[in-house]
Amino acid sequence: MKIPFTKMHGLGNNYIYIDLFHTELPEERLSELAVKMSNPNTGIGSDGMILIHPAEKAEVGMRIFNKDGSEGMNCGNGLRCTAKYVYETGIVNTKEFSIQTKANVVHAIVKVNGDKEVEEVTIDMGEPILQREQIPMLGEAETTVINEPFQVADETLYVTAVSMGNPHVVTMVDAIDNAPLTTLGPIIEKDERFPEGVNAEFIEVVSEEELHFRVWERGSGITEACGTGACAAVVAATLNNKVSKGKKIVVHLAGGDLFIEWKEDDHIWMTGGAETIASGIFYA
Repeated sequence: MKIPFTKMHGLGNNYIYIDLFHTELPEERLSELAVKMSNPNTGIGSDGMILIHPAEKAEVGMRIFNKDGSEGMNCGNGLRCTAKYVYETGIVNTKEFSIQTKANVVHAIVKVNGDKEVEEVTIDMGEPILQREQIPMLGEAETTVINEPFQVADETLYVTAVSMGNPHVVTMVDAIDNAPLTTLGPIIEKDERFPEGVNAEFIEVVSEEELHFRVWERGSGITEACGTGACAAVVAATLNNKVSKGKKIVVHLAGGDLFIEWKEDDHIWMTGGAETIASGIFYA
């Protein structure tokens, strides 16, 4: 099987994009293909595979598969890359349109230069989910998890849990370079208190308008960036009175910066770049 693909990245968070408006893939092989394509030695190499497809509730649909073959619910960097792809290839012909994921439908706005190339994308990521049951996290169903003690291995972290369509648990640290990303990240990801797994974020509050951020992503491990995680980080910092609602916060990820604003109507807006790396044919 010959599969046309485009490889794109948002701040280094890179996926293989398959255009299902023009290509067909067998449903039963999607997880297998994600694993094969993501392998850097025998495949293309990526954080996973994203399918761009027709949707019932939006102009465009997006499905996310992590590099371990599991299917994700949402991906902020993937949304920006999808927006860039569908505008530049003519699947959509307006600068504002909607994208449907398994989690929800979001609104996208593309900023375009004179060559009709998308330079920047803004996404309305919707409202954060804070109830424990909906994240999901075990415990008293309708409570929130804000700066709550969380025993993991031999350490006690203080965590804030947020869902952005996918689950995140955020820990504030004094220095981002000392965050226990590689030691505790994989343990937190599979902690039994999160029945669907969780993305583990560590943030350092630099100022009232600036955060440092690192992430261990569910199903992918360490990645250069996580858009939904950056949104969750700003929500967590706000709930812990470190930053304020209604202000644009710059989040410094390993791959670059995102600008996140949790507006007074509770919607979170994310702005950042998206880049095309390569395109070609994958032989499956």
